[in-house]
Amino acid sequence: MTVPLLSLRGISKSYGQNRANQAIDLDVAPKSIHAVLGENGAGKSTLMKVIYGVEQPDSGAVIWEGEPLSLASPAQARRKGIGMVFQHFSLFETLTVVENTQLVVPGRKAELADAIGKLGRDFGLEVDPLAHVHTLSVGERQRVEIIRCLLTNPKLLILDEPTSVLPPQSVERLFETLRRLRDGGVSILFISHKLEEIRAICDRATILRGGCVTGHVDPRKHDAHDLARMMIGRDMPEPLPALPISGGEKRLEIIGLDYRPDDPFAMPLSTLSLTVRSGEILGIAGISGNGQSELASLISGEVVLPGEQCERIYMMGKDVSTLNAAARRQLGFAFVPEDRLGRGAVPEMSLTQNSLLTAHPLNLLRYGLVDEPKAMTFTNECIRQYDVRTPGPGVEAGSLSGGNLQKFIVGREIMLSPKLLFIAQPTWGVDIGAASAIRRRLVGLRNEGMAILIISEELEELFELCDFIQVLHHGVLSPALVTRDTRPEDIGRYMIGAHSSQEKASA
Repeated sequence: MTVPLLSLRGISKSYGQNRANQAIDLDVAPKSIHAVLGENGAGKSTLMKVIYGVEQPDSGAVIWEGEPLSLASPAQARRKGIGMVFQHFSLFETLTVVENTQLVVPGRKAELADAIGKLGRDFGLEVDPLAHVHTLSVGERQRVEIIRCLLTNPKLLILDEPTSVLPPQSVERLFETLRRLRDGGVSILFISHKLEEIRAICDRATILRGGCVTGHVDPRKHDAHDLARMMIGRDMPEPLPALPISGGEKRLEIIGLDYRPDDPFAMPLSTLSLTVRSGEILGIAGISGNGQSELASLISGEVVLPGEQCERIYMMGKDVSTLNAAARRQLGFAFVPEDRLGRGAVPEMSLTQNSLLTAHPLNLLRYGLVDEPKAMTFTNECIRQYDVRTPGPGVEAGSLSGGNLQKFIVGREIMLSPKLLFIAQPTWGVDIGAASAIRRRLVGLRNEGMAILIISEELEELFELCDFIQVLHHGVLSPALVTRDTRPEDIGRYMIGAHSSQEKASA
């Protein structure tokens, strides 16, 4: 039998009372693409950190090419031939591609530029070595991360949610690259919540639940429902149907908005117009970096328009262009930001204290002081309703996994019973069971008459949730497209600017 490239035997890792990994066994064969599946908190991230040398296991053995291996750091892992591309890119935007590469790979700039060009041609990862990162699309930035990793000559490449920021056209190109890497001798550990992608690209999968391995399967022999059942231990509920509602009142209206940020690397917005009515969900699609964060800041009130640009943003029929975030919330607006830690929650504060950040108007204060019992009751109810996996309301927000913190923040904002809910990346990094629950809740709120605006890079999510979709590309919004009459390929063309080019050519 072929000796596995990587074997884990009895790997256990605990953080205090939390047992993240429990006696995990896993084998990665040479020239294979191996998926690791599991809910949020199942232990995937901890396991990857052990493999990459970020964390050391409490017990168990890591075996590399048949020999025991002890890794004290990622640098040592890279020297052994283990590379990792994280979900959130670690590139300096003001440096060029080759300068970013020099931070990890030693060598002269000219030699590295030649190596980057050759790798790009060999594996379909073309990118200009001399381009500054801030000028690159998200897909190109991902290529830079992969190239930088490949220049360390890895035998094992770990990819964490590699398709979460890519349009459909780029996903298939990435998969072609991964297959070529596999055929060239590189094994790949692939972490993703998108089960159809797992079935399309992976030849083996290890399933984790509660820090333990619950199975090793060939994902190509199981459908997505089977894989989901193995992950969460139960059948997935059917999506909630959207009830027909028409003629709702305008809860958000943006009219011909132009905005030029002070940040020279931010995306200007041009003549943006959109409307969200009660009983409807509008989705904003687009590749990250095309103006989503700028639009979110303007709608949330974190950035207010100058006086000469007033009468551009309306909420519940009132001009809010110059109102701050607190004033907009008083009108019935709630917001779930993309950045969980820092904007959605304060990591050093407890969950109860984080509840108070936005829920304090719900009688959680008394004579200007915090009503501790009421605040704790609110937090416990949020934890219960949204299945937040945590020891209790007193734990720090920063100690939660990303998916569980997302569930808490989404629950906190929904429990405010807003008239208008704006949510950016509602299920980013959330496992399939929790994502399904969040989506069902959003459709239910829409059916009850709430107006909902969603920014998401998950096309499947937008098609499941939204009545209308607009695409943001280079700071310009497409017309509103009726979801049921639109195909993913149509959205993809808007995402890469193909429709704009066609419109200019026909003009």
